[in-house]
Amino acid sequence: MKKEGFSLDKLKKIPKNQLLIGALVGILLLVVAIPVEHKEKGQDEDSQSQVQEERSNITAASYGKSLERRLEQVLADVEGVGKVKVMITLQDEGELVVEKDRTQNSQNSSEQDGAVKRSSTEGQFQEETVYSQNGTSAGEPFVKKEVAPKVEGVLVVAEGGGDAKIVKNISDAVLALFSVEAHKIKVVKMN
Repeated sequence: MKKEGFSLDKLKKIPKNQLLIGALVGILLLVVAIPVEHKEKGQDEDSQSQVQEERSNITAASYGKSLERRLEQVLADVEGVGKVKVMITLQDEGELVVEKDRTQNSQNSSEQDGAVKRSSTEGQFQEETVYSQNGTSAGEPFVKKEVAPKVEGVLVVAEGGGDAKIVKNISDAVLALFSVEAHKIKVVKMN
């Protein structure tokens, strides 16, 4: 018995389309064998909280300053108020609501009691954060909506803050603009 080995002549006898198919199968096997990075749930939540923290530090401060400037501009136009300064405290940093893919895995079971048939569905939900692809490999969580920080208190220092009628007008204006309790609004006279 003659032992046959690999030779160039045998390779030349194989049709080109079979060689092409063989090469494609080899590439496909390599692609399948490459390990894919799986993110764990803890890592997913960590990246989400980091993005929220970074955005909230920037936006909460600028949001509060923006509210103060706008309120100062409006109150300065009210008759009798005069020069005005406003300080607004925020209750929280706001919230970023990220998009989640939610899938349900359900199991059906049924029981029969006499002539009555009962069925129940037990379900488990699985949620995964949706990431936007903006050129980077990791991506950032896709933000569905931003909830603005809540106003906790308002201090208004006004030239006309010594007049009870003007104090009432300022308090009413602040109550109309912000959902803050009346006892958390303070109007004082400016020196």
